[in-house]
Amino acid sequence: MFGLWFRTALFLVLLASCQAPSPPTAQVRIRWARDPESLHPHTLANAMALQAVNLTYQSLLAVDAVHQRFVPLLADSLPAVRRNESASFFTYRIRSSATWDDGQPILASDVAFTLRAMRCPGLPNERMQAQYGFIQDIYISPKDARRFTLVCAPYAPDYVTLSGDFAILPEHLLDSGRILRRIPLARLDSAATRQPAVAAVIGRLAAAGLERSPGRYGSGPYRLVDWKPGQQLTLERKRAWWADPLQRTVPQLLARPQRISFQIIPDQTTALLALRRNEVDVYAGIPPADFARLQHSASDTARLGLYTPDSYEMIVAGYNTRKPAFSNALVRQAISHLINVPGILKGAVHNLGYASVGMISPHQLLFYNDSLQADTFDPAAATALLRRAGWRQTADGKWQNPAYAVSPLAFTISYRAGNAAYEFIALQLRTAAARIGITVQLQPVESSLLTQQLQTGNFDLYLRSIVGNPFAHNFIPLLHSRSTGEAGGNYTGFGSPATDRLLERLAAAEDTATKRTLLRHFQRIIQRERPLRVLYFTRNPIAITKRFTNLGLSSLSPGYEVTGFVEQPRP
Repeated sequence: MFGLWFRTALFLVLLASCQAPSPPTAQVRIRWARDPESLHPHTLANAMALQAVNLTYQSLLAVDAVHQRFVPLLADSLPAVRRNESASFFTYRIRSSATWDDGQPILASDVAFTLRAMRCPGLPNERMQAQYGFIQDIYISPKDARRFTLVCAPYAPDYVTLSGDFAILPEHLLDSGRILRRIPLARLDSAATRQPAVAAVIGRLAAAGLERSPGRYGSGPYRLVDWKPGQQLTLERKRAWWADPLQRTVPQLLARPQRISFQIIPDQTTALLALRRNEVDVYAGIPPADFARLQHSASDTARLGLYTPDSYEMIVAGYNTRKPAFSNALVRQAISHLINVPGILKGAVHNLGYASVGMISPHQLLFYNDSLQADTFDPAAATALLRRAGWRQTADGKWQNPAYAVSPLAFTISYRAGNAAYEFIALQLRTAAARIGITVQLQPVESSLLTQQLQTGNFDLYLRSIVGNPFAHNFIPLLHSRSTGEAGGNYTGFGSPATDRLLERLAAAEDTATKRTLLRHFQRIIQRERPLRVLYFTRNPIAITKRFTNLGLSSLSPGYEVTGFVEQPRP
């Protein structure tokens, strides 16, 4: 649910074939908060790298963000699916007009090469090996070089989209001798790399500079023309691109801007100043306080369009259920009653968010469990729950429990340093806890250190964001007992045979009715057991220069679709 290789594609009414095409957009300047670090399509170091890779490479499928559905990109249709008890099969065909920049056709053999490159030891592809390990083999049609079938593990609903969700690489440029073709996909391991010819191919892949050369090896509409790390990155529209004749009829292949310049401005104050000075055209993820200032400025609102699309990013408080104090669900429920979500929404994010009873957005009306009562800020309820859990308040106001060696009741809140919203939440919770006799320490740390603490279980309560999407509801990586430990994402340590079975059934659910029933039950269980509490879903404050229209605003990151921007004629 949380690692899809999205290229957001938007279906826009301006693209109807009966209308004249809009003129190309000259340049769009976009603020980035950090450097992408690497542009290798199989590492995707951060959201900035993902945005650049999506513009320079292509996968078989893409996402229509407006209608929240997958659509074919390099493929000419969604995959045909077959399955039996032991395997599942996904058949694709690549568009007949799809070619690499040198005119060579994009073939099924390129897909096969890409899958092998994703398996080769010694390359930066650990993430891809884990995510796409379900693809066990590929069969290329002997009658059609563009048609192929992926042979996969026993069917899971996610495979339909994941099977087409990775960047395709050109075999003829990276393995002209077709060496990797000789090795079955399942046998690409360290033993295979001892063959000199295979080792040579892996060496060429490592030396190809994929991390700094998007466009050269990608079939997307843009190529890299300039990259000054930490300052800017510029992409330029290819003059002759294979999908140019399809611009009016296949919206997901639209690419209007001739130049896209990403301005890397980590400091938020400097970024706001650049926006106001007309040095950037697009600024997404604006801090709420800065966005409020823009909203109240007549000069800014005259020049800028200000938007707040919903997102699937949720701010979460997670409990380490392995710690004695938080091993009891009643204690976790009690602490949840000390978090003042309405106050946080108003004071920390200027109401650019909305509360939720769980990990499903309230705007997903079909799946959201509206029968559950939202947690309230209620210190009296918190004290009552603590007493039910066996805690007793002593004369000095502290909480003791003879069942635990660790007392009085106290805990530490861990969160990423420099995030104003997390700081606000942590301070509010510390204040509320102190008023009923619980000592709370704050531990803001750098992002890498926080990740390390979560992976090793060295925390009491964390604050972090989790980004979901509307296409899949697989919570196994976050809450299944087998996902605990340093290699997993279940930092809370939560899980039981019953909840594990529920998550597995939910991940395998296909029909809407079953999924709805399971999701509503899932939300009820999580509210009762409280391994984590979703505080709120965020909105994405975006400012875009008004000379651009056709913005493709959506709830999926980054919240807009730059390839569709139409530039209004200057007066």
